[in-house]
Amino acid sequence: MLKKETFVPIQFFKKEAYTGSMNGMRYRIKKEEEGLEAAVYPQPYCYEATADEKKTKAVFPFSEEGRQQALEWINQQFMEKQDLWAAAERK
Repeated sequence: MLKKETFVPIQFFKKEAYTGSMNGMRYRIKKEEEGLEAAVYPQPYCYEATADEKKTKAVFPFSEEGRQQALEWINQQFMEKQDLWAAAERK
């Protein structure tokens, strides 16, 4: 699970997107015009090579609070879709 204490600071997102993975689930957080966009999707491919219909996205305020909300949302997606991530990890 992602923890706010050890995750990249909000300033990081001013320059580039942050990507990572855990147990079959990949995630990406990027600053967009509307705020901080978080996306989750199954492995094995990178964000750009994954079909849009396989991605789940949400937008949060570009703030420290929004960063925390994005991390909580990613953790929630991980817990709710464990079967999907496990299947992706086995491939």
